Amino acid sequence: MKKVILLTVVLFLGLASFSGQAALAGETTGEYIDDATITTQVKGIIANDMESRFFKIEVTTTRGEVVLKGSVNSKNTEARLAGKIKEIKGVKSVKSLLKVEKN
Repeated sequence: MKKVILLTVVLFLGLASFSGQAALAGETTGEYIDDATITTQVKGIIANDMESRFFKIEVTTTRGEVVLKGSVNSKNTEARLAGKIKEIKGVKSVKSLLKVEKN
């Protein structure tokens, strides 16, 4: 019985944490979770891209709007990543603040 009560309390606190984070950003809990899912998928695209996976690229997602910061090796790589990211369900826009780093 104590385990059930403890599990219920932990679950409640976890959900409260998600809704609290979302409220700070002006999002509903569903939007916050969707943004986290999009960010994870974007990071997967970057990690699987042979030309960009070794560059440091920061990804933030707010209400389906993805922002990329960091560097890449070419404009072609930047355009290819943006194109793949735009195909992710829930992505409304992609803003690239990536800089081309000369080798």
